[in-house]
Amino acid sequence: MSVTIILLAAGTSSRTASQGFHKLLAEFEGLPLLRKMARVAKSSKASAVVVVLGHQHEALAAALNDLDVTVTINENYASGMASSIAQGFATDQAKNADGVMVMLADMPEISTSHLDRMIDVFHEAGGNSVVRAVCGEKPGNPVIMPRSLYGSVLHLTGDSGARRLIETSGLPIIGVELGLAARNDVDTPEAIAAAGGMPAKF
Repeated sequence: MSVTIILLAAGTSSRTASQGFHKLLAEFEGLPLLRKMARVAKSSKASAVVVVLGHQHEALAAALNDLDVTVTINENYASGMASSIAQGFATDQAKNADGVMVMLADMPEISTSHLDRMIDVFHEAGGNSVVRAVCGEKPGNPVIMPRSLYGSVLHLTGDSGARRLIETSGLPIIGVELGLAARNDVDTPEAIAAAGGMPAKF
């Protein structure tokens, strides 16, 4: 049973762009955040990693140089996150997997062990359940969706992601406790600094 990771990295980084840098190029542990998170994903039990780029895709693609990941460009990134999720699901790596994990690239506290724990739960559930990271009772990210949802995902629109689809799917939803890592993203310069990152200029 295989799981492909879709790493979403297509957004405009609007709240850090005003300060002259893209949040996914901020350095964490000496690496651009996007590269750090791609390595976390690649080191997991996932069968493949697909990175969806959009805004500033050339600069971000350079941060992935020599990593064994598939890069796909969402030209429609400005329409919202749903288009990037659909772009990732349309790749062969996703189509051929039993489950797809949607992972946000701006969550530096997510680790390979977190991802492996979620993949193990997906396997143990027979690949027929949604597996979602939680912090206490609050839903977070990443999320693994089974093959039965693929068609619906391709028709998502807007910026709401797949949460409504998941909650109305009728499928079992299994929460995996990841603590604050499941909800802590770095959308602002202050959040980047608090998480130990250093801004990087365009």
